[in-house]
Amino acid sequence: MTITMNPLSGSADVQARREAALDRLNGGKTKSGERGNPRRTKPSRRAVQQRQPRAIERLGPTPSVYYVIAVVVAMFVMLGLVMVLSATSARNVGGETSPYAIFNRQLIWAGLGLVGLLVALNVPYQRWRAFVIPGAVLAAGAMMLPFVPGLGATINDANSWVRFGTFGFQPSEVLKLAAIAFLADMFARNQEELHLPRRGLVPLAVVALACAGVSFLQGDLGSAIVLASIVLAVGLIAGVPLAHVALISAIGASGALVAILSDPRRFNRLAAFRDIEGNKEHLAWQSWQGMLSIANGGMTGSGIGGSNSKLGYLPLAHSDFIFAVIADELGFVGSVAVVGGFALLVWFGIQTALAAPDQFGLILAGGISAWFGVQAIVNMGGVVGLMPVTGLTLPFFSAGGTSLFVSMVSAGLLLNVARRVVTSPSHQGRRAHGPTKRPARSL
Repeated sequence: MTITMNPLSGSADVQARREAALDRLNGGKTKSGERGNPRRTKPSRRAVQQRQPRAIERLGPTPSVYYVIAVVVAMFVMLGLVMVLSATSARNVGGETSPYAIFNRQLIWAGLGLVGLLVALNVPYQRWRAFVIPGAVLAAGAMMLPFVPGLGATINDANSWVRFGTFGFQPSEVLKLAAIAFLADMFARNQEELHLPRRGLVPLAVVALACAGVSFLQGDLGSAIVLASIVLAVGLIAGVPLAHVALISAIGASGALVAILSDPRRFNRLAAFRDIEGNKEHLAWQSWQGMLSIANGGMTGSGIGGSNSKLGYLPLAHSDFIFAVIADELGFVGSVAVVGGFALLVWFGIQTALAAPDQFGLILAGGISAWFGVQAIVNMGGVVGLMPVTGLTLPFFSAGGTSLFVSMVSAGLLLNVARRVVTSPSHQGRRAHGPTKRPARSL
């Protein structure tokens, strides 16, 4: 018996099955509204992605470093608000300005900072890498605004502020976080080649020179020195050879020394720092009053609102010298608690960096911790007379919306990394491959 087959029936069968499969993928509709054309009924890339299971990050138990950092930051922000109110309200009682004016402004910035902290905390920090370069460009552009006539504002002999009517901000505070994130991304991408000058030495030197140089041109030598110190600390944390970091440090220190010796105002401030008591009537008046406030505090302090130095004897009691008011009203016990809080913040920030799941998280957490530590040391060192006065704020405490907001956002990023630290030694090898995740599940 002879069986005759239609040569077209096999192909038609395959075509029919193909059309049925395409209909299932496209919900029974083709792109053109017709059947039978596989090229035109191919599902879109978005449709395919929507049908694929999403990788969901499932975090393990919250590590203890997370809670310590969160508690310290929360206590600092609340105590800072109390101390700003104490340092500003008494002096303005009975005057034209409301006693709560500065406090209310600080409270608003604290609220905005809380929103920024929560956003920085809840978005996985790896996703922020896409905004590193645009953020660095915006921060660099903002540093140019003080040079624009009508926008720049000079405060304490430094043209480092920008004002739009009643709103003002200090771009150098934003630049600190932008520089840390930019270098963290760059060094993480080139972590195996940081010993090469073009990958480690040159980028580090360029960023340090750019940050410090612009701040110096604004007349803010203190911010220039701190910015350079933060950048160099990030280089050390990332693994740039110590010899390269030391070379940049030596060049920067030489430049700072020349800048101090070439300007009578800076030189006089340095000379006054070396003999505070001898210059207490003029050049070292602020430092001397700060030391008197600290001495008045004794062991337990004069109590919240009990300081007399903030009534006009101590300039900038609510900003640069707020630590003197803290020491006066909370005494030695309160001062040690604040210093210890910063020590805890830096220490557990370093532990977070060491246990970070990848190199970007390591450098980001380490850089933010170094920033908080360096700026706290410089501010409190100037208040107690161990270092020259630089005009820098004390993070989380000093009155200043930009400083508080950026500090809280940075704390949110630090908490973000701390929430994802690798708690098991066997997971340390995953650092180069990204955050530790549990097996994905479909939605």
